[in-house]
Amino acid sequence: MVNHSLNFKGWETEVGKFDGGYVSTDGGALLLREVEARTGVISELADCFQDHRNPALIEHTVEELVAQRVYSLALGYEDLDDHDRLRTDPLLALAVGKTDLTGENRRSAEYRGKALVGKSTLNRLELSTEKCDRYCRTQVNTNMVREALVSSCIRITEMKKRTPKELVLDIDATDDKIHGDQEGKHFNRYYDSHCYQPLYIFCNDHPLCALLGTSSIDPARNSAEQLHHQQVEIKVAQGGDCCTGRQRIQPGLHYEMV
Repeated sequence: MVNHSLNFKGWETEVGKFDGGYVSTDGGALLLREVEARTGVISELADCFQDHRNPALIEHTVEELVAQRVYSLALGYEDLDDHDRLRTDPLLALAVGKTDLTGENRRSAEYRGKALVGKSTLNRLELSTEKCDRYCRTQVNTNMVREALVSSCIRITEMKKRTPKELVLDIDATDDKIHGDQEGKHFNRYYDSHCYQPLYIFCNDHPLCALLGTSSIDPARNSAEQLHHQQVEIKVAQGGDCCTGRQRIQPGLHYEMV
């Protein structure tokens, strides 16, 4: 096997080998870290949280928690249960920003050998609300999240050599199947299953909105409100499938249906 060196500007050289004590299959995590270093998307999302945990007991910052979850999703690990294994992955720990890649210096003997957090900690992060209580110590500002998605889209677009004169907003809903008795459960005949029906708004490849909704209502119901938050001083071309392709969705705004 040939050793491969990864030379990222501003960082020390990292060499990938196949004869080390720890082997990872997630080499792409370092490329994701490079993307984050250039775009700052994860850092901006982390700023949307207020951390009310005891500072003396914190071993993992909010930014590290967000990075671990985002990187794992990008690497194909959708389930939180996967993190009970991923928390020992030194390459993912390196991408997240840990210096103790093997977790040997953790305070508690129970967690030594695990550089990252498990499913329970990430689950609490994902269940963050705008009100802090004894079970939710990371308070999230949803308005800041919305603004962060838009500002990151603008910032990444401005990085391109040619700034587009026109932005295309794609609006669509899809199914998120339900396998239990969760709140809002409804059978949707079109998808032939019990499901939620989240609304998505994309600007080219950039997500601007992801709004969870039940499949018992019109998916386009919240389109007008969400588009109102995304208005910018440029010409907008709106692309909508099925029920979202209606001119009444955004009255008064100059746009073209695609």
